[in-house]
Amino acid sequence: MRKWAAPMGSIKSGTKRYRQINLAFFIAGFVTFITLYDVQPLLPEFSREFGVAAAWGSLPLSITTCALAVSMLFAGTISESLGRKRVMVGSLVTTSLLALFTSQTDTLSGLLGVRLLQGVALAGLPAIAMAYLSEEIAPASLTSAIGLYISGNAIGGMTGRIFTATMTEFVSWRAALGAIGIACLLLSLYFARALPPSENFKQRPFAVRYLFSSLYKQLQDPGLLCLYGISFLIMGSFVTLYNYITFRLLGSPYYLSPSLVSLVFLVYMLGSFSSSMVGGQVERFGRSRMLFLTICTMVTGALATLSRDVGSIVAGIAIFTVGFFGAHTIASAWVGSRARQARAQAASLYLFSYYLGSSVSGTGGGLFWSWYGWEGVVLLITVLLALGLCLLKWLTRFAEGNRGGTNLDALRS
Repeated sequence: MRKWAAPMGSIKSGTKRYRQINLAFFIAGFVTFITLYDVQPLLPEFSREFGVAAAWGSLPLSITTCALAVSMLFAGTISESLGRKRVMVGSLVTTSLLALFTSQTDTLSGLLGVRLLQGVALAGLPAIAMAYLSEEIAPASLTSAIGLYISGNAIGGMTGRIFTATMTEFVSWRAALGAIGIACLLLSLYFARALPPSENFKQRPFAVRYLFSSLYKQLQDPGLLCLYGISFLIMGSFVTLYNYITFRLLGSPYYLSPSLVSLVFLVYMLGSFSSSMVGGQVERFGRSRMLFLTICTMVTGALATLSRDVGSIVAGIAIFTVGFFGAHTIASAWVGSRARQARAQAASLYLFSYYLGSSVSGTGGGLFWSWYGWEGVVLLITVLLALGLCLLKWLTRFAEGNRGGTNLDALRS
């Protein structure tokens, strides 16, 4: 099979087209993450209403991220046949409609069924968004563009969590999810109108053989494998912390109200700032150093949450969040520039690992919570991040020893 390399983009920061694309993807990221994570603060409510343990109560989130992870392996290739924009628009509209259906469920099995379909629908946006940006945006502006897209993710996730937690105190979680569905449908229609068509995208006929061969090629690069592993570990840590911090603050000795606990998610604003600003720091200090620093920041924040003082816990969550969004921005941009062929598939594998980590650790963390309390949750997070640092060290040594080879990034590129 003849090798195909996606052309690099030429749209630079500061131009009108750059701003137009970034606004559209900010909205897309907002819709994706508000519909994905709007149930996270409701996990204790699901456990109470359906009479299940914490690990089972986390399934409405974990089953969505698991379905999302698997479906993204195919979404990138499908977009190369149907077109990037068409698949992304379909993804956003469908997930918005499913959010409305979610509000009508009255059993745990029904809720899980709709959330599983929502995960499949959501797969059409994240991996393809990274591929679109890698193809249309100039390499020097790519990290900043992805950072702004991830800012939309952060604000969407924050808004969904705070809105559903607050609304549940006054009406019901079903009404909150329904309102989110209506708002996201309107934003999705704006995205469809605002996003410019691809200029560097090269359409190809759908072929099952290419689907699997293109994914296989991305698994042959040890550097990409390290980045996929780092993605699994940092996202697993992130979701684990946020899943079970609500259980901790709602219970003894704090007994905070759901709306008050939801204010913790305001620290997502710091994550949004971190993801949008990290691009300039990468250009100055290099990817490897900045990725090491951001993962260490996550470890520091997680350890700070061991305090019994609420203020210290919130500060620790803020530090952890800043580190996570910085690490995710660096790693995802690194994948986009490192993959010379089939960028949508490379991004799909990165996000497959990302959301698989969310599903596995997000639910597994419930066992640590049940067995060992918050100290057990922090232990799990620390081990995951330590493994991430080990992978980064291996990646750095590999890159330094192969700068003369093909398809390898220099540490600062």
